[in-house]
Amino acid sequence: MEGTLPPYSQKARMSDQHAPSRPTGTRHTVVVPNSIDMVSLFGPGDEHLAQVERAYAVEIHVRGNRVTLAGDPDEVMLAERLLDEMVAILRTGQGLTPETVDRVATMLRQQRGGEERPADVLSLNILSNRGRSIRPKTLNQKRYVETIDQHTITFGIGPAGTGKTYLAMAKAVQALQAKQVNRIILSRPAVEAGEKLGFLPGTLSEKIDPYLRPLYDALHDMIDPESIPKLLAAGTIEVAPLAYLRGRSLNDSFIVLDEAQNTTPEQMKMFLTRLGFGSKIVVTGDVTQVDLPSGTSSGLRVVEEILDGVEDLAFVRLTAQDVVRHKLVGRIVAAYDAFDAEKQQEAAGTAPRKRPKTQKKGMEK
Repeated sequence: MEGTLPPYSQKARMSDQHAPSRPTGTRHTVVVPNSIDMVSLFGPGDEHLAQVERAYAVEIHVRGNRVTLAGDPDEVMLAERLLDEMVAILRTGQGLTPETVDRVATMLRQQRGGEERPADVLSLNILSNRGRSIRPKTLNQKRYVETIDQHTITFGIGPAGTGKTYLAMAKAVQALQAKQVNRIILSRPAVEAGEKLGFLPGTLSEKIDPYLRPLYDALHDMIDPESIPKLLAAGTIEVAPLAYLRGRSLNDSFIVLDEAQNTTPEQMKMFLTRLGFGSKIVVTGDVTQVDLPSGTSSGLRVVEEILDGVEDLAFVRLTAQDVVRHKLVGRIVAAYDAFDAEKQQEAAGTAPRKRPKTQKKGMEK
């Protein structure tokens, strides 16, 4: 093995005086193929290599296309796999970004056994529009997309920002473009409106439109904006409140129900029984954000118990680890999950008792 090599970048590393001590039990050298552009792999100012160091607590030294990793054996192995995945992503023609490197590092930490390669997850192209590709960004998102392909009805349940609705709509547009269906139907319950609809200005359509706006926004990312009015006018794409689907049989359609936690059990049954021949349904929602009146059960909360074991129907659960918005959103979701779990333990009497706060001096009775 080579002797001590110079650090890859003084900018990306802390000085030896302030750098945290890292185990140096293993040193391993990775040879990057000559076909890979080293600047694209390492990032501006060796930013990507700095991310590898931070993610896996290894020291990295570079000489030409030889990358030496030093540290704990398990960490060195993960860092080597991360570099391998980064090379694989570059070979697909995609560029590497700090966000991509972070996602791959997180996936490798989460993996157990022979799961999918992160490069395969991030290279799965669902839809392309105006030079922009829509792809899953986590292992769970990839499984969600595959489940939609494999089942007639799929429930995507998870917190905000996990891509459950966005990916479902991308699959709907993909199915329409491939002529697997003749139309797309997007629906949401207008629960927030309730009895206040009459106090809003405009026609009924204008009153309901704000509750459907998120679906329109997603459509504009996936379809050329100038073609959307024509598709809506022709009925090829329909965006409607849930109540408008009552009494209909929806054939040859890709149907997406968003915000399904705001349906009652009766509404959920009504919606699912709209399924016609040649159609596919995706139901999305977050059971922690129910806006129904107090005392009203959420149809999304009870449907899994009712439909458990029904063939050609699947449930996919996304978590805070699948949040693809700002990093802080994932932390917020995780904090709320922990808070809710603690409250449930307290309600069940299984949570450890909190010690009473010590009174300040001078405040004793």
